[in-house]
Amino acid sequence: MPISLSKGQKVDLTKGNPGLSKIMVGLGWDVNAFDSGTSFDLDTAAFMTGANGKCPSEKEFIFYGNLEHTSASVKHLGDNLTGNGDGDDEQILIDLSLIPANVEKIAFTVTIYDAETRRQNFGQVSNSFIRIVDERTGQELIRYDLGEDFSIETAVVVGELYRHNGEWKFNAMGSGFQGGLAALCGHFGIEVA
Repeated sequence: MPISLSKGQKVDLTKGNPGLSKIMVGLGWDVNAFDSGTSFDLDTAAFMTGANGKCPSEKEFIFYGNLEHTSASVKHLGDNLTGNGDGDDEQILIDLSLIPANVEKIAFTVTIYDAETRRQNFGQVSNSFIRIVDERTGQELIRYDLGEDFSIETAVVVGELYRHNGEWKFNAMGSGFQGGLAALCGHFGIEVA
């Protein structure tokens, strides 16, 4: 039975699951019926940060333009351009045993591509969730349904994995940002051209 989290809740991931190293992070969403008439393209990304909350380099920013970290610890399975259908819309594979020692956290984000031009925001998106699955068994371990607390935001930090006393934990965040991917990159110390 997966642990269902609410915003701000933190839960142990590896402590209660000894031997867990390979996980799949699935993110999904639906677009509301009263949308803008333009198709939505939501994108997930993973920011691998040090203790200071910043990415050591651009290589630690995993997204549709950089699908895999050089350590092979984080691998994005590709961009879903529509979000149609049930289940996960995008997935990221993580091998906890390969995460470099200088990476303390992995933040999972969702942004709306070209949101300003298309006049789109997270107020028009519903049923957003993140879930963590044991890749070996296929068992869902953690699920966080974001709810409907967003209106004008164009980017959301959904949650983060973080290292604590040698174990990995998950924090359900649900923090909204305006300014899309560029704002998130700035927040995590990535320079945007």
